[in-house]
Amino acid sequence: MFKHILVPLDGTHLAEAALAPAAQLAARLDAAITLVHIIEKSAPVEVHGDRHLTDVEGAGRYLAQIAQRPFLAALRVETHVHSAEVSDVARSIAEHEAELAPDLIVMAAHGKRDARQLIVGTIAQQVIALGRTPVLVIRPSDAGGQLFTPGGTGLVLVPIDRSAEHEGALPVAAELAAAFGLRLHLLMVVPKVGDLRGSESAAALVSPNAMRLRLQMDSEGADEYLKTIAAKSIAAGTAVTTEMTRGDVPGAIVETARQLIAELIVMGTHGKAGSEAFWSESVAASVATRTELPVLLVPVRH
Repeated sequence: MFKHILVPLDGTHLAEAALAPAAQLAARLDAAITLVHIIEKSAPVEVHGDRHLTDVEGAGRYLAQIAQRPFLAALRVETHVHSAEVSDVARSIAEHEAELAPDLIVMAAHGKRDARQLIVGTIAQQVIALGRTPVLVIRPSDAGGQLFTPGGTGLVLVPIDRSAEHEGALPVAAELAAAFGLRLHLLMVVPKVGDLRGSESAAALVSPNAMRLRLQMDSEGADEYLKTIAAKSIAAGTAVTTEMTRGDVPGAIVETARQLIAELIVMGTHGKAGSEAFWSESVAASVATRTELPVLLVPVRH
């Protein structure tokens, strides 16, 4: 499980939303935390109306102060300032995987979810595209606080299909569920022909009947597939439920998470970001930009 958690901070309150979830994970998993700041070239003084760290000395003082906060004081917390100015913050964070060897990056999503963000991609999506470490994306909110709340549902939604891309997230979700006593809900969404995007939509135009038959076969075999996948987690003592539905895949995932009052979504992803994710209709990227829930993105590399 996670033993070293990296938390990138830029001095804003938005970025600090990642601290409480990281601390909760570190306390339960006996993990170390490294607070990191990347000095950005020609950095703005403010970000989203909040201060932005622009110099090494100021960043060092800020991280040291953060490390002394009561909910972090009892944990193993290190700080690191990357003093060389960089133009690509996301790439620098990903490159620190080799230097600092984290096995989880926790960061808050910044910015508005508009068309430009879908094309350019959030920093978190860029980090997952460039690196090999799971990234937990936290949505800042007025409530803030821990990842799993006392009295919460304890439900983790794990969307899967028949690809290694999504199944790769299951072991991570199962270990997390075992550590925190959570329940897993495995969701398989089979689209209808009208819900297909990208290359699959083009294929449906060429052979609509063949595509309709393939999707129907996927839905009919979903129950058996889900039972097989669920058995792997049940054997480890984790409570698991399963569900299959039809429709728009990202939309169904977000809506199911809302209806079940899930506390976390865990997804495998090939790590497509920016325009690549936009044009390929990456499910993980779409879910991450639509939901207000924390999303744990687990990179899958072939």
